[in-house]
Amino acid sequence: MPQNPPNLRPDLAPRIQLDSPRREGQPTIGMVSLGCPKALVDSERILTRLRAEGYAISPDYSGADAVIVNTCGFLDSAKAESLDAIGEALRENGRVIVTGCLGAEPGYITGAHPKVLAVTGPHQYEQVLDAVHAAVPPSPDPFVDLLPATGVSLTPRHFSYLKISEGCNHSCRFCIIPDLRGKLQSRPEKAILREAEKLVEAGVRELLVISQDTSAYGTDWKGETRFPILPLARELGQLGAWVRLHYVYPYPHVRELIPLMAEGLILPYLDIPFQHAHPEVLKRMARPAAAARTLDEIAAWRRDCPEITLRSTFIVGYPGETEAEFQTLLDWLDEAQLDRVGCFQYENVAGARSNALPDHVPAELKQERFDRFMQKAQAISEAKLAAKVGQRLQVIVDEVDDEGATCRTKADAPEIDGNLFIDEEFEGFAPGDILTVEVEEAGEYDLWGRPV
Repeated sequence: MPQNPPNLRPDLAPRIQLDSPRREGQPTIGMVSLGCPKALVDSERILTRLRAEGYAISPDYSGADAVIVNTCGFLDSAKAESLDAIGEALRENGRVIVTGCLGAEPGYITGAHPKVLAVTGPHQYEQVLDAVHAAVPPSPDPFVDLLPATGVSLTPRHFSYLKISEGCNHSCRFCIIPDLRGKLQSRPEKAILREAEKLVEAGVRELLVISQDTSAYGTDWKGETRFPILPLARELGQLGAWVRLHYVYPYPHVRELIPLMAEGLILPYLDIPFQHAHPEVLKRMARPAAAARTLDEIAAWRRDCPEITLRSTFIVGYPGETEAEFQTLLDWLDEAQLDRVGCFQYENVAGARSNALPDHVPAELKQERFDRFMQKAQAISEAKLAAKVGQRLQVIVDEVDDEGATCRTKADAPEIDGNLFIDEEFEGFAPGDILTVEVEEAGEYDLWGRPV
């Protein structure tokens, strides 16, 4: 089953992993989960509910009585990928229920695929279940259908995404997430901690904290004067697992997270979508236009936690971007020396206010700027990784096969960052093991080492 490729979504969700034995006569549902980790969490919740109602989960089309396609609707190219996935599911199975971000535009879907059984929007869990019940009636057996306390996971057992909020209060001109998923709605801290505790008890070694705007967590609560992400991060750090923060908007209070990283409570890793560096481009994006102060913040973060890894994503070719503005971005990247960098070329999204901006950049020029940007980012990455040769680092094992072990350092998130490979003395390792290695070789994005 397909997923959006990395060139469409820099925050690509991991490959789905399913292992669900089926009892005789048990109704079975397949799932295609596209897009970002936040959508993957939605897929996990839907499948958990279905498992509790007696459904088996099929990893392929042929074994499913119906297929749910959880779509992405962020970029026009991702919408096209979602339509392709729906079409493939219809050809291979014939009974398809559509949900997710693209489900907010039901006419767009049914216009292309009128034979889908139902269309629901993002995080409309009850409507998805109703559609499944109508297509494939449940047949639960309470003596057989046992559901683990952690529910259904679509990621490897040793790491899990932990969604702490839904929606977003920002109004970036290039983004329609608030229209698709609404305003910020933070989950109660007790519910998050309870879920995290169950995950760790079940063997999860790494918690990947996600939302549309992680650092805004809890700011939607009336009367809240502090920043609830700070105590939440501290509590998560007490559970004994790696805690990695994603999608952190660069508010001033983010600096208060850095001591938690220096203490070792949460991983020294910040995923902050800066998007650009030139103040005029940022203003056209309706983003904070304070690139110089951001450099000061970065310097302060590194001073207080020298081990910190900084990841970010950028947009090139935004409407009106001049060569001078793009050069400012390259110069800023030289100064910032970010460890992990993703980039995508601007494209119109139906409903986004940026579509109406003047002076759209030609496709050829966007590609040329993308190539120049990634060339510089790659050189920075290569130099930073080369400096790690000879160091001893903690890694978590993701996969083991006959050729070696694929691992990640604390500086690497699953799927979107690099790996550390061990091709000798790896016998006996298993996914989820945390061990110390000495780095022996470095490439542009990956490392090689040996256990010590």
